[in-house]
Amino acid sequence: MQNGIYSYPGTSRIIYGIDFAEALADELALVGAQKVFVLASGTLARNTSLIERLRQVLGARFVGLCAKIGAHTPRTDVVAAAIAARAARADMLLTLGGGSVTDAAKMVSICLGNDISDPSQLDAYRITVRPDGSWEQPSCNPPSVSSVVIPTTLTAAEFKASAGCTDTLRQIKEMFIQPAAIPRTVIFDPAVTVHTPDWLWLSTGIRAVDHAVEDLCSINSKPLSEATSFHALRLLGAGLRATKNEPDNLDARLDCQLGAWMSMIGSAAGVMKGASHGIGHVLGGAANVPHGYTSCVMLPHVMRFNYPFNAERQKRVSEALGHPDQAAADLLASLIADLGLPGTLRAVGLKADMLDRIAADSMHDRMVRSNPRKIDSPAIVRQLLDAAW
Repeated sequence: MQNGIYSYPGTSRIIYGIDFAEALADELALVGAQKVFVLASGTLARNTSLIERLRQVLGARFVGLCAKIGAHTPRTDVVAAAIAARAARADMLLTLGGGSVTDAAKMVSICLGNDISDPSQLDAYRITVRPDGSWEQPSCNPPSVSSVVIPTTLTAAEFKASAGCTDTLRQIKEMFIQPAAIPRTVIFDPAVTVHTPDWLWLSTGIRAVDHAVEDLCSINSKPLSEATSFHALRLLGAGLRATKNEPDNLDARLDCQLGAWMSMIGSAAGVMKGASHGIGHVLGGAANVPHGYTSCVMLPHVMRFNYPFNAERQKRVSEALGHPDQAAADLLASLIADLGLPGTLRAVGLKADMLDRIAADSMHDRMVRSNPRKIDSPAIVRQLLDAAW
């Protein structure tokens, strides 16, 4: 008999298929925010008129802009943004950008709620993984501000309470969790995503695929997340190919956004991911491999490694991708290749002399420890890295 607990996330509203300026104006009226601090992609700020449209909607409520959040959300950038938001007495955070910017909003809210003004102070709030695979989540005050996000990629970071943040001094990407930091409102406007570079849109789409796949194959999958992950794969499998061939296809872009949303239902309920995500965190923090690329190069190999232990669950992945008689790992590798994305660690610039370090550091990631096939030593991670090399 199945048993478990499902907890709904703290997101209040998800608005989709509506022009972001119109949706934002309605949301501001609903929330009643008076001092809005904006975090945005630097590329969007420099090369598009989107930030100016935001400022027009905000009017006198606009109190500041940070467009200097680096990839993988560096601590230094987060704390600098928090200091600026605190000085502006912001009562709401607004983001326009990808996963690093979205995670930055969560980290800024944690900094504001816990009076953090120096990157070293974040040491007290990071998740630590013990040698036995268990992990410790320090207590953390809730944020003093809420956030509204307008995503431009498919990382789906907006649907989880955790945030990845990189300590650039130690070159380690760490996880922080504060349930109240999850954005209160998500606005999906496919029109803003046409400014996202193709490689970034498509690779973060594979990141969303990775969410759905590792949820379906998880050691603690839940009935609702199994259903949503299955449909997420159907939407993403077709939608990513469509946007590759027709970049201006807004219907396909919205399908991808909805698929990314559905891919995160399990994460919000505590469904554990596996080694593709865990190793990916380390590749991002230590080697600066982009979010999406980590999934492109690791997911098929992790699936092959896990197959003897979860073949029936992997068949569900194959069914969702429309080919129930083919191996899920092969279907995923074909999708990645069809999108023109890299499939090896060499192709994303990883140096061979980093492999041992990546393997050792991966053992400190809780998602490596929750992989369906047990991974209990750096040597096993090294086997996966060698397969992806």
